[in-house]
Amino acid sequence: QVQLVESGGGLVQAGASLRLSCTTSERSFSNYAMGWFRQGPGKEREFVAKINRNGAVTLYADSVKGRFTISRDSAKNTIYLQMNNLTPEDTAVYYCAADVSFSSTSYDYWGQGTQVTVSS
Repeated sequence: QVQLVESGGGLVQAGASLRLSCTTSERSFSNYAMGWFRQGPGKEREFVAKINRNGAVTLYADSVKGRFTISRDSAKNTIYLQMNNLTPEDTAVYYCAADVSFSSTSYDYWGQGTQVTVSS
């Protein structure tokens, strides 16, 4: 069982930046592709970004492309989501997820989520 713990959420104004972190104690962290998802109020959960096992390949949702950056630090068993130029539409609970396959559409492991609220 891979346990994931997100942190870094908060309340910010539009235009601000936040960096989310997702940490695991899983020793085989480098065996997993990682992703960020979000669920806004009254909305379904949606894909935000993902990164492959070695960090060389990333993919973003169109809505965040150019503003968000996903990265990973294998030495710290952590992935990050740098979010710049936030808008109220980015308000959501953000979840990290892990799967052995970068192409997966149904991730095996999920964190508990961290709330991001962007005020106008």
